[in-house]
Amino acid sequence: MESFTLTRREAASLLLSLQGRIDRTPLAVMQEAWRRTHPTALPPVFEKLLKSQKPDGLSLTDIVSLGNRIEYTNISITGAQNWVKRDFKEFLGSPRCGKKYSFEQAALLFIIEDLKTCLDFESIRSLFHILFGKPDDDADDVIHPTDLFHTYSSLFEELDKNNDQLLDVSGHETSLRNRDALMENMIVLRTSQYVEKHTALSSGERESLRNALIIALVSVQAAYFHALSRRYMNATMFLHGKE
Repeated sequence: MESFTLTRREAASLLLSLQGRIDRTPLAVMQEAWRRTHPTALPPVFEKLLKSQKPDGLSLTDIVSLGNRIEYTNISITGAQNWVKRDFKEFLGSPRCGKKYSFEQAALLFIIEDLKTCLDFESIRSLFHILFGKPDDDADDVIHPTDLFHTYSSLFEELDKNNDQLLDVSGHETSLRNRDALMENMIVLRTSQYVEKHTALSSGERESLRNALIIALVSVQAAYFHALSRRYMNATMFLHGKE
């Protein structure tokens, strides 16, 4: 059976839809992803979301199941439990919706999974303090987690128009050195254009948000290469009869 996966943008749109913050229903978001992938059956986590109409939150198991349907993502339930109980306890901590985690908490887990490709946990925590302020006060957020996840996911797709999982960079010339600067300049330009629209933020907050988006975009790009290397490593181990 063909695997049903979500792009990061689709996953972010699903979280926003479950919050009632966009005009598309969760069903519409999943139908769009369905048409893109043409699977023969929906994974259990999606069937559960459809049946519950408008859930208040998600269990940690559901968050992990949903996260593992995102392209090039591999979240273990043990890893997620460690993040909640230890590594990111101050940001995730206890479920905010009764026994379930809020959609903002779910977005945080997905963001952590992306950022850990390039950053250590201490750096991620420092970045979270800058962006989200006091973990128990959403009012001091520079940007909400669901919005951050949706923004960098959308920007990545915008900068990867041919959907080959590589940011589109034009202008390379073999005679020139430092060709990697072209990608950096492209990312800096596009993220700067985005944050300049947020006039309610201070100049320092806009710069912090821009830098966070740059980090996230680079991390998503790195996640693709990590997944590719894991696939070939697993294939090599299989050929030699190793688990």
